[in-house]
Amino acid sequence: MLRIGIVGLPNVGKSTLFNALTSSQIPAENYPFCTVDPNVGIVPMPDPRLAQIGDIIKPKRTVPATVEFVDIAGLVKGASQGEGLGNQFLGHIREVDAIAHVVRCFENPDVIHVEHTIDPVRDHDIITTELALADLATVEKRIERQRKAAKSLDKDAIAEVALLERTVDALQRGAGAREAIEGPFDAELLRQLGLLTAKPVLYAANVDEETLAAGKSPHVDALMKAAAAHHEQAEVVLFSAQLEAELSALDEHDRAEFLDAAGISESGLDRLIHAGYHLLGLATYFTAGEQEVRAWTFHRGDTAPVCAGIIHSDFERGFIRAETISTTDFVRLGGWKPARDQGQVRSEGKEYVVQDGDVMLFRFNV
Repeated sequence: MLRIGIVGLPNVGKSTLFNALTSSQIPAENYPFCTVDPNVGIVPMPDPRLAQIGDIIKPKRTVPATVEFVDIAGLVKGASQGEGLGNQFLGHIREVDAIAHVVRCFENPDVIHVEHTIDPVRDHDIITTELALADLATVEKRIERQRKAAKSLDKDAIAEVALLERTVDALQRGAGAREAIEGPFDAELLRQLGLLTAKPVLYAANVDEETLAAGKSPHVDALMKAAAAHHEQAEVVLFSAQLEAELSALDEHDRAEFLDAAGISESGLDRLIHAGYHLLGLATYFTAGEQEVRAWTFHRGDTAPVCAGIIHSDFERGFIRAETISTTDFVRLGGWKPARDQGQVRSEGKEYVVQDGDVMLFRFNV
């Protein structure tokens, strides 16, 4: 499951975004909602292909892929030093896959900004600095221990100290820990440390409806430039907290009509989820049977056995082959039987690289 942590200053639209998310929330009774622990919302990955497959198979149940959003209280200057319980909240997002940074990009005198003026670049820099300072404290604690181990000529410790020293340098220069990564060893170690600035970042620009329709504004342009300067692959997604709040109160049919009337193809929440998938190189394949039609998330480039293992480790261990067809052909032909009759279902082996939208039936023997 993709996990995205939501960060930002107070009063930038984080709570509205999260409340809109939870309006379509899959029940998750084990997740507490309170003032100190983070709010956690599990929401379905929007994908019309799942419904198209379900309309043909008519299974007993349809299960979408899911995305988990972790929302923490608004950060302020000094969060890394404990201001506003900052460290306590920052700890909650160390295990997420990516960070969604909500930034206010609209003018409204009735909505007070914690810094008193609207300046997306300043707001970006405040949060980025606090995340970097929190990481710096983590790295400095670790590096002292590993320097002692490196004195005994431990090769792993020596390599780690070199990485941590590069990380300290990057953080002190105002760059993220990701700037210190030179290979898979580095990426995995920083992931284990839970460094916030080593995580992919996408920006959610909270805009008014006029800007949302236009797709740009001076505030948005400024944020995009600031984001690009810090993260080469950062994505900026526009959303309107006010519009999302209105959408959250509507049923599926009315939402579609509302978006169409507003001249918008999909909600900001859907765009945010899709941006997270793109940022992390994720894709979706499907399994389809009478009992269940289900969407599964995988990393682009994964082979058929790896994708089979997402369902169960036995599927990967005893993998024989995968019967495969694209969603487009599956829907066009009307399901497994007519697709097989017309020779459109392929038999793929262990080297097959799974494609986004594949409908798959795994054959295995343990």
